Amino acid sequence: MTRYAAPGAEGSLMSYGARYDHWIGGEYVAPARGGYFENPSPVDGKPFTEVARGTAEDVERALDAAHAAAPAWGRTAPAERAQVLLRIADRMEASLEALAVAETWDNGKPVRETLAADIPLAIDHF
Repeated sequence: MTRYAAPGAEGSLMSYGARYDHWIGGEYVAPARGGYFENPSPVDGKPFTEVARGTAEDVERALDAAHAAAPAWGRTAPAERAQVLLRIADRMEASLEALAVAETWDNGKPVRETLAADIPLAIDHF
């Protein structure tokens, strides 16, 4: 049985930043009210990063960005949109094991499931 080191530990396939903001409009954006919360891993119960705490203002900002981007994406040729999605799938496939380990540390599901089912299915969806 393969054992994976905790994120950020020596030999780990994954590392996380100390804190993550919202990803809105193609950039990281601090939460409107400045709130963050610790994200503990179900694997060991220890926090491994902090995550922005979203509020209605953050949702509105994200919706505004999505509505602003929609017309350009809608005018993009279907074949070009397909290529974007295929490139995402290729990047995911190239990082399959690291993504599976990251998913396991985040949600506690056994890595054999994230490695053999969850991430491959996500790749297939793209």
